Amino acid sequence: MQAGFWIRLGAILLDALIVAVPLTIISLILTGGGEGKEYFTNALSFLYSLMVPVFWNGYTIGKRICGIRISKLDGSPPGLGTMLMRNVVSGIVYGITFGIAIIVSIIMVAVREDKRSLHDFIAGTEVTYS
Repeated sequence: MQAGFWIRLGAILLDALIVAVPLTIISLILTGGGEGKEYFTNALSFLYSLMVPVFWNGYTIGKRICGIRISKLDGSPPGLGTMLMRNVVSGIVYGITFGIAIIVSIIMVAVREDKRSLHDFIAGTEVTYS
């Protein structure tokens, strides 16, 4: 069964609280609060969202808590190429459209029967209950 908008939003918020806040604190400590802290935090956040689902069978911490996971359409866990498509290529699409594609993705998850967003179509993935 595909995961809808609210559970996916909950997983993102949990990831933000559990992962992003500590990463920000760590980057402040390591950079001394200097100019590089944003780049360092963004790089660590990107690596988290890219690599954790690859090594943890489609889960992030927030998704694991919510009982949902990213998977390929055949049910297998995502690989590095899949996550690059999901995060990097879709990020470029979202940037080129000045965020309009993000709104389209939200609407897609809310109203489509299969609950797939633009980045799911780009990467050939879906978010399902585990």
